[in-house]
Amino acid sequence: MGLFSFTQELAMDLGTANSVIVNNAGKILLDEPSIVALDRKTDKMIALGEKARQMHGKTHENIRTVRPLRDGVIADFNAAEQMIRGMIKMANKNKGGLFSPSLRVVICIPSGSTEVEIRAVRDSAEHAGGRDVYMIFEPMAAALGIGLDVEAPEGNMIVDIGGGTTEIAVISLGGIVSNKSIKIAGDDFTEDIQDYMGRQHNIKVGDRTAEQIKIQVGSVVTELDNPPEDFVVHGPNRMTSLPMDVPVSYQEVAHCIEKSVSKVDSAVLSALEQTPPELYADIVRNGIYLTGGGALLRGLDKRLSEKIGIPFRVVDDPLHMVAKGTSIALRNIDKFTFLMR
Repeated sequence: MGLFSFTQELAMDLGTANSVIVNNAGKILLDEPSIVALDRKTDKMIALGEKARQMHGKTHENIRTVRPLRDGVIADFNAAEQMIRGMIKMANKNKGGLFSPSLRVVICIPSGSTEVEIRAVRDSAEHAGGRDVYMIFEPMAAALGIGLDVEAPEGNMIVDIGGGTTEIAVISLGGIVSNKSIKIAGDDFTEDIQDYMGRQHNIKVGDRTAEQIKIQVGSVVTELDNPPEDFVVHGPNRMTSLPMDVPVSYQEVAHCIEKSVSKVDSAVLSALEQTPPELYADIVRNGIYLTGGGALLRGLDKRLSEKIGIPFRVVDDPLHMVAKGTSIALRNIDKFTFLMR
């Protein structure tokens, strides 16, 4: 059987908002929204990723769109399994072959996951065809992606603002010394924007439009050096249902997500409180790294640096940093002891 020992290695960043699959050479094979469209009668998957996202909020009674992960953990087991299987298939579609190779997967999970939540991810991955399934905590993967030496006796702090959770962790000697995982992240900012548009402008907006507002004019400070242009939202008036056009400025967005962003501030402070003084000194010297989609909010690094007094840095390509780190872990499975089986 020596001829046929095919092991395919994949690194997965299963996110609440987006999922990324990277091969062991660090090449991104797939980057799609974590959403599936299912047939209500048979529960079979109709579409996945971007295709399903375009259907979101536009379906009829026979189709439902599901986001299988909520707050970074699996909320719908069946949909998650179908999504993982579909994504692995999509990542492999350029590899034609007679037999499917056995899969070795490294998946990253939130650092605040309970045993039950870790088990759910592992079971889903195994049902979707994973032979060897390894887990890595998200902040650890992000640190590897940034290029930090995670096994050195030196403290580094990572703040990873994803779609469902914000992970804040201090890493030293290949382990997480103090961590804080809060369920306030990109999705909450989107909800804040939806509520605000309804309250302030009397206009109904869906998830996708609120997400667009966040991307186009999302900001956490009210004064920017090069401000984005106002984003015009089209939608129905809540009272009369007549069409409306409302321009939204970045100051308004900063104002309406203020409450959620200040919870992120307090969580960072709370993680710093639990940090041993020797590591604290390292963090002040090295600065704090911001990754994840939330790091793209304009002015976030500036706001946090001013509030906490430690320099914050947004890493290059924050959206894919965790996935890149997961692929580094995949290449060094035998070397890194912090990978969980």
